[in-house]
Amino acid sequence: MAQASAHNQGQQHPIRLYLVVWIWLFVLSACSYFVDYFQFEGLPRYSLILVFMMLKAGLIIAVFMHMAWERLSLVYAILVPISAVLVFVAIMVLESDYTLLSRVSFFGPGT
Repeated sequence: MAQASAHNQGQQHPIRLYLVVWIWLFVLSACSYFVDYFQFEGLPRYSLILVFMMLKAGLIIAVFMHMAWERLSLVYAILVPISAVLVFVAIMVLESDYTLLSRVSFFGPGT
């Protein structure tokens, strides 16, 4: 009997929270769709799609994976490595632009 009552105890979140998150996910998905519908091109297109994707992923991680209610050390254990990977990817993008510029300036545009 003690196991059943211990099993029933847990963190209960109101259904309104989940409905609000679902609505926000729908709105962000619609915004991502409208980026294609309005035919954005180039950097604005990819930037907007990535921003909407990151916002949706953040909502899903925070609410549906219950990260908003976890201990701070667990949140840091997940967010710090992801942030480091994003920083390293940004550094690689900057370095690739420099490498391309160096190749074009030394070897010509045909390489």
